[in-house]
Amino acid sequence: MRKTFIIIVSIILSGCNSSNNSTFEPTVESLQQYKTPEWFKDAKFGIYCHWNAQSASRSRHSGWYARNMYQEGHPAYIDHLRNWGHPSEVGYKDIIEAWNADKFDAAHWISLFKDAGAKYVMTMAVHHDNFDFWDSKYQPRWNSLNYGPKVDVCGEMRKESLKAGLRWGVRTHLARSYSWFQTNKGADKKGDKIGVPYDGNNPEYEDLYIEKATPEQIGEEYNQIRHPLIPSEKWVTNWKNRMFDLIDNYHPDHFYFDGAVPFMNDSGRVGLEVMAHYYNHNAARHGGVNQGVMMIKNIKDHGFYYDKISSVVLERTRENNIVEIPRETENSTGPWFYTGDETGYRSSKSLLHEMIDVVSKNCNFVLNVPPRPDGTFDDSSLEILKDFGQWLRKNGEAIYGTRPWFIFGEGDIRFTVKEKTLYAIYLNKPDEKILISSFQSWQAQDIESIELLGSDEKVDWEFSGGRLELMTSKEFEDELAYVFKIKCSKLLSELPYGVVGLQSSEEINKENKEKYGADGDGGHTLPDRK
Repeated sequence: MRKTFIIIVSIILSGCNSSNNSTFEPTVESLQQYKTPEWFKDAKFGIYCHWNAQSASRSRHSGWYARNMYQEGHPAYIDHLRNWGHPSEVGYKDIIEAWNADKFDAAHWISLFKDAGAKYVMTMAVHHDNFDFWDSKYQPRWNSLNYGPKVDVCGEMRKESLKAGLRWGVRTHLARSYSWFQTNKGADKKGDKIGVPYDGNNPEYEDLYIEKATPEQIGEEYNQIRHPLIPSEKWVTNWKNRMFDLIDNYHPDHFYFDGAVPFMNDSGRVGLEVMAHYYNHNAARHGGVNQGVMMIKNIKDHGFYYDKISSVVLERTRENNIVEIPRETENSTGPWFYTGDETGYRSSKSLLHEMIDVVSKNCNFVLNVPPRPDGTFDDSSLEILKDFGQWLRKNGEAIYGTRPWFIFGEGDIRFTVKEKTLYAIYLNKPDEKILISSFQSWQAQDIESIELLGSDEKVDWEFSGGRLELMTSKEFEDELAYVFKIKCSKLLSELPYGVVGLQSSEEINKENKEKYGADGDGGHTLPDRK
């Protein structure tokens, strides 16, 4: 009887854990077993870098330089003529070959990012330019071991990240390169070089510039910059092989597609195969439980989007309210790639406030910090990293390992919680008397103590009619944000709340889109489908 009971209990427990331990199949239904790993829910803040030969373009229009330098009349094309020569004679391959990144130091990068408070780091494994940053079996010539830093960047970054106790992952932008990079097959339509083919037509360099596609395969510009319509079987196989190569040999705990599930002509079949392989590979390395975070985007015509098969990343946008399933907001200090112009950088305060807002809504925040071509960081980037680190060392308990409350904030206050502790984060300097009005139906005895993180200053408080008034004896010092730690007698999930003055992110999201555009350089918008 006892043996039978044990068997029954084992079956029940096995069933309870099935979502974590099941083998993933390359189907939507199977991939919807995916659950957000706990490490990701706790980490909150990550850092990565847009960095490749485009950083060395000598152009302020570096975001999509490898594409735009082949578009006659584009600012990047004009810069290329002035700095390098005509693209029929000096092309992107020549920028790669001239790129010197001898100051890249993975240990130094990781030290900077850890000091800045990041809990995970991602490496740009491949951008749209078809250049790999690892010892790539399927892109053996155009990779970082042969050009630029001349080392296995993914391997070095992974090693140093794990040594520092950080999670590590990769960002891949490769799937749409098939259409995005086809501009290198063109020629000028006017001027002295009219009709002279760009260097992308040279078959000697097809392994970088990709095979020439037909208009039916890549579509109009709307599709070219989003996702190829009918990529060749050769390209699809190459993409899949390179993704498997990354997964099998570098074991990332975070994996990013710059779009939805590739490809447009097969309902994402091959993309689903890569995702299933990634989850299964990661689970095999973690006792049968997947700890890998897969990121895709829910953007029209960027591949196929299927709900709940992965986590979702938001590009330069943030949620308006709390989401049930954690997402990830990605943003940058300024343009995606280094331009040499530090005046376009955002302030530490605005970036930190975005992180706080994002975390209060049950999402993570990742910050792009673009290095110089040689692998070093400019003074403005270092200052931002320093500011983040200083603030998080003092106030990190209000960010790491927290969960959202029932509401994300009121006015310029944001809330996070840990069991019986509520953190009220003020985005701007408070007055000497501070009023929080979201505590409807609370009693004074619900609050045990209140303190200002990082300060010995006593915080007096009064509670009346669902309104909490905080008082200090002296003026606040200048800080990027201020955190009041409110210890409660009950779990925060048991205490009621009120909705007071919620702020919308719609205007901020619109401003980001207009200022930076999809390529991160700004000054233009992408063509829309009529």
